Amino acid sequence: MHRDGERPKGLSVSALAAVANPSYSRIDTWNLLDDACRRLADVNRAGLDATHEAARVRRLLDRLGTYERYWLYPGPARLAAFRDYLADLATARLTDEVSLAVRLLSEYGDRAALFDTSAPLEDQELVARAKEQQFYTVLLGDDAPPDAPAGLAESLRAPRDPSDDVQFDLLVVASIEDAITAVALNGEIQAAIIRHDLPLRSSDRAPLMTTLLGANEDVNVTDRNHDWVECGEWIRKLRPHIDLYLLTDESIAAETEDETDVYDRTFYRLNDVTDLYSTVLAGVRSRFATPFFDALRAYAAAPVGQFHALPVARGASIFNSKSLQDMGEFYGRNIFMAETSSTSGGLDSLLDPHGTIRAAMDKAAETWCADQTYFVTNGTSTANKIVVQALTRPGDIVLIDRNCHKSHHYGLVLAGAYPLYLDAYPLAPFAIYGAVSLHTIKKALLDLEAAGQLDRVRMLLLTNCTFDGIVYNPQRVMEEVLAIKPDICFLWDEAWYAFATAVPWARQRTAMVAAEQLRSTLSSPGYAEEYREWRASMRGVDRAEWSERRLLPDPERARVRVYATHSTHKSLSALRQASMIHVRDQDFKALVRETFAEAFLTHTSTSPNQQLLASLDLARRQVDIEGFQLVRNVYDMALVFRHRVRKDRLIGKWFRILDEDDLVPDEFRPSEVISYRQVRQGGLAEWNEAWRSDQFVLDPTRVTLFIGKTGMNGYDFREKVLMDRFGIQINKTSINSVLLIFTIGVTWSSVHYLLDVLRRVATDFERSRSAGGRADRALQQRRVEEITKDLPALPDFSEFDSAFRPDGASPFGDMRSAFYAGYAESDREHVLLGDAGRRLAKGKPLVSATFVVPYPPGFPILVPGQVVSTEILYFLADLDVKEIHGYNPDLGLSVFTETALARLAAARHPIVTASDGVGAGKIEGRRSAVGGKAVQPLPQ
Repeated sequence: MHRDGERPKGLSVSALAAVANPSYSRIDTWNLLDDACRRLADVNRAGLDATHEAARVRRLLDRLGTYERYWLYPGPARLAAFRDYLADLATARLTDEVSLAVRLLSEYGDRAALFDTSAPLEDQELVARAKEQQFYTVLLGDDAPPDAPAGLAESLRAPRDPSDDVQFDLLVVASIEDAITAVALNGEIQAAIIRHDLPLRSSDRAPLMTTLLGANEDVNVTDRNHDWVECGEWIRKLRPHIDLYLLTDESIAAETEDETDVYDRTFYRLNDVTDLYSTVLAGVRSRFATPFFDALRAYAAAPVGQFHALPVARGASIFNSKSLQDMGEFYGRNIFMAETSSTSGGLDSLLDPHGTIRAAMDKAAETWCADQTYFVTNGTSTANKIVVQALTRPGDIVLIDRNCHKSHHYGLVLAGAYPLYLDAYPLAPFAIYGAVSLHTIKKALLDLEAAGQLDRVRMLLLTNCTFDGIVYNPQRVMEEVLAIKPDICFLWDEAWYAFATAVPWARQRTAMVAAEQLRSTLSSPGYAEEYREWRASMRGVDRAEWSERRLLPDPERARVRVYATHSTHKSLSALRQASMIHVRDQDFKALVRETFAEAFLTHTSTSPNQQLLASLDLARRQVDIEGFQLVRNVYDMALVFRHRVRKDRLIGKWFRILDEDDLVPDEFRPSEVISYRQVRQGGLAEWNEAWRSDQFVLDPTRVTLFIGKTGMNGYDFREKVLMDRFGIQINKTSINSVLLIFTIGVTWSSVHYLLDVLRRVATDFERSRSAGGRADRALQQRRVEEITKDLPALPDFSEFDSAFRPDGASPFGDMRSAFYAGYAESDREHVLLGDAGRRLAKGKPLVSATFVVPYPPGFPILVPGQVVSTEILYFLADLDVKEIHGYNPDLGLSVFTETALARLAAARHPIVTASDGVGAGKIEGRRSAVGGKAVQPLPQ
């Protein structure tokens, strides 16, 4: 593959962004055509002038014509027939057939190409069978006439058996440009067969292709040795999950410089298509297969006599019960038939997988570009603890985003590692946090190096993407961090980002893909030379200045050790608490495998839920087969919603969607992309450049709706308006915003409903303002100012109290000691917020004895051993969420008593005392912060 920043010649990187652009919404255009044809038929029946309506139909047909050739159905042939009907004024037939096409397109997609639409659909055996069969579109890159009697396309169709459970048909394209465009647009394509001598240029270059691939630049058309390689690389970049085959007429014995593993299989001088046909079928069958789910379903159907400890298994204790009939009716029989505490019948053991669970995890690893994948049935909270425990030891330093999920903090308590908290950049006007800048991370590492503590650093822990949709550039982060600490481990909490592997622009910012690219880069000869040049340029630069410079890791020393955790259930079709751990660690087998196994056994139930495991297997299948289409549709919905809110004058009076420039400061956006408006206004290349190179980007599927003009805080707007009045459920709020998350579970109907709700709410606010008097308007203005002006500053992490600093003035802390020290009731007390403020004003210390975690979003405002600051008190007082774990509003904060703090400090930093033997004249000296050696006291 090409190094970052390079690309196949003649092709534009804007292709990665264009496939998400809602202006290319094919289904919407077909629906518009359906409506336009109906209006045309109505006007004709009324005997009125239909010129305007006919022109609209013609324009829509032309619009569809630019890309319909990349689908089997309805396809270009039917478009040509529709144009003929329009020319012959056969408006009734045009309307009927377009309406049928739209119906079949929405229900069956490309498989409708197999139907005989001249016969009634209800009488067709093919239509009935289509509901049971798997159907796939296979791309064939072949410039021979597609209907040639002895052509490859017809030869591949010949072995097809209509009764087979798997069917495919061929979408034939005649150039590399057409092949790449088809793969980028048609999410139903599941395999691609490319001839090695396929022409590069399309014979019919539509404007859409120029948008996707860039201008038709001049290239050396005589140099055709690498086109098939670049074609495969582009298809892999766009759709890595589909099967890819190469056909070549060159001799297998011929020497070539184009050896590549980009294709799954190469077929030489194909004379018999049987092998190719069966290979295509085997490929799609393999990707569809779900080893554990298939075994579980077979187990549920098998007759079993059970004498194990799980009464609900097989459902007898439910369906034979007089008091649980409603439970059985609600859940259905299969969920109980699939229950067992036994690992027989091919079900395998999660604690020691060697069969179907292992096979399912291996398939998931391939999908998410990992070396190893582990299924977790206790949620990502447990997955995070497993990784932290596996990688860290007591006394290790972990650089960690203070705003990461609470499970990481608890994991550090269990492991005994010392957290060094990193502050994310604040977004004060919206009372939310951003992400941790690369400068902050590098400076923390360099400061530790200057203090002689760098060797103790074990791991960097960050959240990608954040609750609010801010996405890191993982490869850039890991490159620069490895330049300072070449053996550090990375844990990327991607709880909300499991879906990202399905689409190219998001996939490049996932931890596993970034790790793969980084490992490939570090091992390349070209990088070795680049590193030598960089080292020469850094001569004379003080290490303290490295935080201001672009850093490159030493390829001889850097180790790529990357872990990612996914809440698969949060963005894909998995059951709640179904999560995964993905690993790309060069030293995993040598250094981590055994400790990882112990950590996994520590936190994993000996009775894992079979349905959760099966749902992970199925979620992998969905990503492999239709993830590209589903996730791209999510981006379409999110971008359309953003556009509609922005364009609606009434909604825009009261609501605003926060954009890239709201949530990502200018210094982190060298691309200068400020808004997703640019996507709709032709700024596709800029958007793609932002995703490729900016330090942070905003994922558009996370829509933060600013509600400051309403005067309602986020919690009240969620509870009293969205949920109580309209049944709209959301997760997160801030003092002046609510977060709307677009997932594959969102439908276009729900998007329209949300827009209608916002319009109705805006109308209510508008009426209330018009009907109110001067006092009402003054009250409304005061409410607005309360949530938009003079907001309490977002508190950074204060510091650990000296009683819990392992090395005196160190910035990291022994949170484990503080956590367990808080168990002693006599050593802690509760202080109300008001009293806490007065204590701080008197200079008295307050140190938290517990975690204090507002939920959502689920990260701690205070951790055990942390000094309570005035800023934290103000922030707690103004929080609009009602669920704050670790804080009892009736009792107040749980803090250590002053006596306990003094005793704990003395125990951690023993006092060296000189005495005259009679108790007079004590001389004290603390242990040194470096090395723990006692400082000798001065003589009196």
